[in-house]
Amino acid sequence: MDRRVRGRERGRSTRQHPEGSGAREPEVNQDHGQGNVAGDPVATAINRITDVLERVTEHQAHGVAHHQGGPIDTEDRALERFLKFGPPKFYGGPEPEVAEGWWERISDIFVALNYTEERQVTFAAFQFEGAARSWWNLIRVNWDRNHIPKTWANFTREFNAKFLPPLIQEKREDDFIKCRQGAVSVAEYEIQFTKLSRFAPELVATEQRRIRRFVQGLNVEIQEGLAAVRIDTFADAVERAQRLEVARAQVKSFQAKKRFGHSSSREPTYANAPPAKVG
Repeated sequence: MDRRVRGRERGRSTRQHPEGSGAREPEVNQDHGQGNVAGDPVATAINRITDVLERVTEHQAHGVAHHQGGPIDTEDRALERFLKFGPPKFYGGPEPEVAEGWWERISDIFVALNYTEERQVTFAAFQFEGAARSWWNLIRVNWDRNHIPKTWANFTREFNAKFLPPLIQEKREDDFIKCRQGAVSVAEYEIQFTKLSRFAPELVATEQRRIRRFVQGLNVEIQEGLAAVRIDTFADAVERAQRLEVARAQVKSFQAKKRFGHSSSREPTYANAPPAKVG
């Protein structure tokens, strides 16, 4: 009896020994042994670095694909914006007024859009039809063969030579040379100056020559205000001239009000008047 009891106690103590001791056997993860990797700091760091590198590679590949499609999309959007302004078609022909009107309208659109000169030339030529299209195809081939840059000045020169008779060009050039502000505002003078300047490109070949010619056509009082000012760009010259114009107009208005107020405040005097007759 005692032997059986002691045997059972010894068996119980033997089975309970692993639970009571601090040396447990490691648990085996059923996920293909990845539990051991998760517990290893070095392996975890390597896995994280690998994931980061994979994401960077995917991002770079996506960026290249996006960049390759970018210029085409940008060109399409730029053309769409241009066409929203309703640019007129040009078919050529002998009427110089039609050619001038078309060029001015296209130029106004490009001022609003602020495109590069090469894009301006491309989109302007996009509006050619009929004889104008045939002419432009020849010009484009000649430009490519001789490596002529697609600038707006070159386009304007070719356009004028083809569609504006020499007599008209000479008259417009003379009008530009005589262009003065006179009784119009600075803004109106600038519009006329810019419109006619394309007929005398050699007179405005550089920014400084363009500025000097513009300032010389302003009224004398505005020229005097700009004499001591450094002007680097044509836009700066126009802005400063307009500011001077506004300032001088305000001074004249103030002086006129002051003279009117001073004269109206005077009371009539009768010191030298003859005495009134009595009875």
